[in-house]
Amino acid sequence: MAYAKATEIAVEDIPVIDVAGLASDDPAAIGRAGAAMREAAERIGFFYVRNHGIAPALVERAFATSRRFFALPEAEKRSVEINARHRGFLAVGQAKMYAGAKIDLKESYLWGLELGADDPDVRAGKPLMGPNNWPAAMPELQRDFYAYYLAVLDCGQRLLKGLAASLGRPPGFFAAKFAKPLARGSAIYYPPQPPDLGERQFGVAPHTDYGGLTLLAQDAVGGLQVLAKSGQWVTAHPIPDTLVINIGDLMARWTNNRFSSNPHRVVNTSGRERYSIAVFYDPHFDTVVDPRDLLDDPSQAKYPPIACGDYILDRFGKAFKYRQEEKA
Repeated sequence: MAYAKATEIAVEDIPVIDVAGLASDDPAAIGRAGAAMREAAERIGFFYVRNHGIAPALVERAFATSRRFFALPEAEKRSVEINARHRGFLAVGQAKMYAGAKIDLKESYLWGLELGADDPDVRAGKPLMGPNNWPAAMPELQRDFYAYYLAVLDCGQRLLKGLAASLGRPPGFFAAKFAKPLARGSAIYYPPQPPDLGERQFGVAPHTDYGGLTLLAQDAVGGLQVLAKSGQWVTAHPIPDTLVINIGDLMARWTNNRFSSNPHRVVNTSGRERYSIAVFYDPHFDTVVDPRDLLDDPSQAKYPPIACGDYILDRFGKAFKYRQEEKA
C-alpha cells in the first residue's frame, strides 16, 4: 500500500506575495499587493504572504506551546474537550471532511474571540460566540495562542484591505464586517502516517474551507497539498517566515466565484510529527454574504444572500462528530 499521490512543483508555482505595503495608506502599494493576491485567488485560491507583520518570536512561542499541549496525556487534553461553542480539544476520530471519508488522522485544539457573559452577542445566545475553553493547568497556552491569534486578525484585516481594493471597492469595505469576527484558531497535530494505512487515509481529507480567509502557519515537515486547475494534487511547500493563505467558500461566494475556494488535504508522509496553526478568518456571525455587494451588475449574482453564522453552523454539523451527537 502507498500514500495518496501528489506532484512536486516548484515553490514559485504558488506565488509568494510581499504584503508589507498593506500596512501603509499608500493607494499604489495597496493596489500592487491587492492585484497580486487577486490573481492568485482567481487562479488557484492559494498564495503565500511574507512581511505579514506577525513577529517571528510570537509564531515560535505558539508552536512550542502547541507541541507541549499535544504531548500531554490524553486525559489532560480531554479535560478541555470540544464544547458547543466549538472551543477546546478534538481527538482523533472527531472530524471527517465528508460522508464516506475516513476519519482525519489529527488532533486539534480550537479557540476563538474571547467574549464575556456581558457581551451583547453572548447575552443574545449567538452560537459559537463566548468564552474560550482554556486548560487551567497550562496557562501559557492561553497567553501564547491568544497573542498569536490577535496578531493574525490584524494581518487578516490588512489582507482584506488589499483584496477589497483589487475588487474595485474602498480598502475599508470589509473592515466593519470582520471587526468582531467568527474567527477560529486551530492548533493541529498530525502523527506520522504509516503508508500501510493506504491512499485514502489523510491527516485531513480533501475539502474546501468554509468561510472567508484561512491564514496558516506550517512547520518545516510539509504535507499540505492543493488541487490545481489541471486536476493534479500539488505540494504546498513550507516556506520560512510566510503564511499560507487560502480562499474559503464564503469568500468565493461573496466574489460570485471570481475567487476560487480550492480543495486541499494533508498527507503526513514524513515519518515525523507535523504541527500547524490555522486561523479561519470569517466575518461576524450576522454578516450577510451577498455577491451583489461586489458586482457592478447585481443581476449577475449566482447566489442568494446568506448569513455567515448560518452557513458555518451547517458545515460544522456535517464535519464534526460531537455536533452530530448533540442532535442524536
